[in-house]
Amino acid sequence: MSSTSAPRSPWLALTVLCAGMLMIILDGSIVTVALPAIQQDLHFSPSGLTWIVNAYMITLGGLLLLAGRLGDLVGRKRLFIAGLVVFTVASLLCGMAGSPGTLIAARFLQGVGGAMTSAVSLGMIVTLFTEPRERAKAIGVFAFTGSAGASIGQVLGGVLTDTLSWHWVFLINLPIGVAAVLLAVLVLENDRGLGLREGADALGAVLVTGGVMLGVYAIVQTEQYGWTSGRTLGLAALSLALIAGFVVRQATAARPLLPLRVFRSRNVWGANLIQMLMLAAMFSFQILIALYMQNVLAYGASATGLAMLPAALAIGALSLGFSARLISRFGERTILLTGLVLLLAARLLLIRVPVDGAYAVDLLPVMLLSGGFGLAMPALTALGMSGARPADAGAASGLFNTTQQIGAALGVAALSTLAASRTEHLAAEGQRMAAALTDGFQLAFSVGAVLLTAAIVLTVVVLRKPTAETGAAETTAPPAEAAAVSVA
Repeated sequence: MSSTSAPRSPWLALTVLCAGMLMIILDGSIVTVALPAIQQDLHFSPSGLTWIVNAYMITLGGLLLLAGRLGDLVGRKRLFIAGLVVFTVASLLCGMAGSPGTLIAARFLQGVGGAMTSAVSLGMIVTLFTEPRERAKAIGVFAFTGSAGASIGQVLGGVLTDTLSWHWVFLINLPIGVAAVLLAVLVLENDRGLGLREGADALGAVLVTGGVMLGVYAIVQTEQYGWTSGRTLGLAALSLALIAGFVVRQATAARPLLPLRVFRSRNVWGANLIQMLMLAAMFSFQILIALYMQNVLAYGASATGLAMLPAALAIGALSLGFSARLISRFGERTILLTGLVLLLAARLLLIRVPVDGAYAVDLLPVMLLSGGFGLAMPALTALGMSGARPADAGAASGLFNTTQQIGAALGVAALSTLAASRTEHLAAEGQRMAAALTDGFQLAFSVGAVLLTAAIVLTVVVLRKPTAETGAAETTAPPAEAAAVSVA
């Protein structure tokens, strides 16, 4: 992939990339505390309300791999800017929505723009920063934008909903989007891409997009139909069949959408698996802890958002202030383990969260320990991209972002379903609702602790320190085996 001009400053370019990612991440969390207000204003049904979140997650998760490959072909700058425009216009439509159908349709469109923008961001960072220490710093900043942005979204969502209206949780994207587009035109590298003649593997795109979207859809529908229903199992089986077909296609296609050589690095497929487990625990935590504070402790939307602020500050402090230096000194694998252990400690504390919990005693320590995400995510991102060749950076970035969305969707659906089922069972036995809700949340947090424990074990067993000698040529796991593990 060649370029015709260089950015004035790679750090200015990184600022633009982070601004785009900030919008994507904010929209995944900012809406959660506004859901009750949206339901009341637009008269959503309880099941329909979930689609405000699900429509976005399904489209974003399903299109990331295709978007990553298109970025390699047409140029990452072009796709990034086009995604910003689509996302910004969709945000305006969301903010102006006057009916459930309009809002859900606009959320689908936001997912399309989000996939276009986020799929190429990591690939652009890898090519912008070639010196290891500088790349570690850049990835730390980018990871902070994603991890802390989710927590900031809940704070901002609560404040905007209480002081203005729920419409502003979407309209806040307009100034960010316009500024990001203008800056992107000026400072991002004018890459030409490989050219459409290289092909985007249309059949592979249909298989993987259909398989991932169907899989995420099956996951998010478990709250309504259950995990063992014929509908859920049938959709899951069809999703796995499509993804298996995609893997076979990539092994035989002349110009594959996701070259299987990417999986020759155990760091690539290992980091993606670990990320799924970690995001399943973390994203569900953000939603469930907000529900605990509102439904059990009777916090308002603004109070709930502000209560999450220490987590955002802790993540930011560790990600921006320490992660790059610590990674440079101790290595990505050690710092990832440290972050995961801190996250596990936070979940273990949540297992005993009481009905009459006090913030300073029961929640503040959890928020501070959650800052471990600011260590884990930069290290994991560096490991996940360490084995990708420059020509495959867009595909590897798309893969990494895809597993983020799948992990988040799986965690929210699974843990929310477990919590709700436990609550319903206890309420039916006559236990008061606050106690039943708390017991359900404790169960979900226990499962989150199990997921993080599995992530720690995988980190110890699978991941290796990236080296200049191994890099993309790391071949401890054969391509077919690595692909199979990643798909599983």
